[in-house]
Amino acid sequence: MPENHLDRRRLLRDAAAGAALVTVGGLAAATGPAAPARAAAPTPAPAPRRTGAVSFRWWGTSGWRIDIGDRTVLVDPYLSRYDTGLFTGKFNQETPLTVAEEVLGRYVDRASTILVTHTHWDHFNDVPRIAQRTGARVVGTLTAYHLGLAYGLPVGQLSPVKGGEVLQFGDHSVEVVGSLHSRNASYSMAFPGVRVTPPARPETIADLPEGDTLAYQVRIADGPTVFFMGASDFVERDLTGLAPDVAMVALQSSTATADYVPRLMAALDHPKVVVPVHWDNFETPLVNPPTVAPADRDRLNALVAAVRAASPRTRVLVPEYGTAYRF
Repeated sequence: MPENHLDRRRLLRDAAAGAALVTVGGLAAATGPAAPARAAAPTPAPAPRRTGAVSFRWWGTSGWRIDIGDRTVLVDPYLSRYDTGLFTGKFNQETPLTVAEEVLGRYVDRASTILVTHTHWDHFNDVPRIAQRTGARVVGTLTAYHLGLAYGLPVGQLSPVKGGEVLQFGDHSVEVVGSLHSRNASYSMAFPGVRVTPPARPETIADLPEGDTLAYQVRIADGPTVFFMGASDFVERDLTGLAPDVAMVALQSSTATADYVPRLMAALDHPKVVVPVHWDNFETPLVNPPTVAPADRDRLNALVAAVRAASPRTRVLVPEYGTAYRF
């Protein structure tokens, strides 16, 4: 895809700043006191410039590898992809947490930052080990912070956030967005709950609760602004004004969330590109074409159709594993 350098929020902000600069105050009235001298506004620092190419690789579920020059950002990296019975009707919540060291060694040669949307096993399972191997900073909820401590990660490598933070990492920034987890057909979810203190080291998938949910917007200097979801619900008011160029949108797990796609597209100001995520069978290897359960294939097709109906000018890209996309 062609490079897209449009940044609508920055454009609006700069326009507002320009309007303010041309408003010049007049002289004080002859009968009034002299106006105090004002210091000149400081010259803003130049925006960081990016060096090197940018690429986005889908790692299944809501996982991404983003290479920005010599930096690598990971979002919800879950590569071990072991069997819990979830896709065969034999779900076992006592399934032991497992890390596929060989797979991690094959895919993860480096990482500078790991963004965690929430702490269910299919999002957090591999995060502590990747952080140990690479020294990457882990950004996530307070639950992610306490779970990181339980795995032995140092405090200085863990960055607890709650939504609203904008973190600068040289040639890119990360805006943390408060969000919500998906609801199942019973209007509930698997393994709700938070960790307010470091627990014992987790042993089973049930030991990794949802722990609150976040979304992230990555803004790349001289590059696209990209929004990442890890679950299919959201706080509409928290998305207003983000206006990303590209949105990684999670597949609905049920119809419990009202008007999911139309509200999401409107809140995000109709992104130029939408990439559906979290639609594959994440208990199978990362081999193309991705394995999709029949019900999830139907939901994926419905999501694509709903995006096209709600946002006709938006391009929908259904990704493959490991393919380098450039927006």
